[in-house]
Amino acid sequence: MTKQEKRALLTTFAKAWACADVDALMECVTDDCVYSASVGPEPGTTYRGREEVRRGFEEILAFEAGGEQRVGNAWVAGEYAFSEWSYDEEDEAGNTVDIKGIDVFRFNDGKLQLKDAYRKTQG
Repeated sequence: MTKQEKRALLTTFAKAWACADVDALMECVTDDCVYSASVGPEPGTTYRGREEVRRGFEEILAFEAGGEQRVGNAWVAGEYAFSEWSYDEEDEAGNTVDIKGIDVFRFNDGKLQLKDAYRKTQG
């Protein structure tokens, strides 16, 4: 894949994520994909393979439902890409909380093989 093709795939993935379109997200990933979420017990939860990754995407999108997402800068370096994001959610007191994060992606065979998410939390 060229750098432009990789950037286009990242854009397609980001748009699908913003729309919570799991079918479109799954079109962007390989059969042996891995999704390491930014929330869960590991810390995070790791999902492997299409069925688990689909479930993981559905779970995190449900977790984030109702908030406002923003896509930041993205960088492509060889078979990897790094993408900033932020997300506003409301806390229990009704205050808006800005959560920031970064995803690490790995490309393989024209698709995304890895999405490894990191989230900054307050506390």
